[in-house]
Amino acid sequence: MLTAGGGARFMTVSGNEELMPQPIDMTPWLAFAISLIYCVTVDRDVDAHEVGRLVSTFGGKISPDIIEVGATHRDMFHRAVQYVRTHKSDDFLREATPILTDRQRLTILLNMVDTALADSRAEPEERNLLENFQKAFGISDERFRPYFEVILLKNDRSIFTGAGVRPAG
Repeated sequence: MLTAGGGARFMTVSGNEELMPQPIDMTPWLAFAISLIYCVTVDRDVDAHEVGRLVSTFGGKISPDIIEVGATHRDMFHRAVQYVRTHKSDDFLREATPILTDRQRLTILLNMVDTALADSRAEPEERNLLENFQKAFGISDERFRPYFEVILLKNDRSIFTGAGVRPAG
């Protein structure tokens, strides 16, 4: 479970060696969730922007001090977290890619890029993960570039802070 409260962040998604991989019925919706969790946790630093993306996608139970990510889709979200804890992303790609349509693959990659850029920058680990997913999904740079440029612009907050922006007229 990912939680954020009182200015503190807690992440219990990564690295529990005692967990054993469990058989899972992979579905496109579960693959989507797993992909975003890999993206959020790959650099082992979950920031507020990334938590916000997960909450907006999977819902969140909010009390005065805690946001519980995945509250709306609790069972599926917990299965996705368990999967990420016990499987490498390369294994996931081998399992999930064949069950996804081209449109689902593109949608997952778009959401991953948007998530990685939620804080206006993608860390090296995030960039490597995105490249691996793009390659496994068979999406060329030429095809993806126009989408990427829109997401990059969407997440560029520097245009509002005066950095490199000239007033009109």
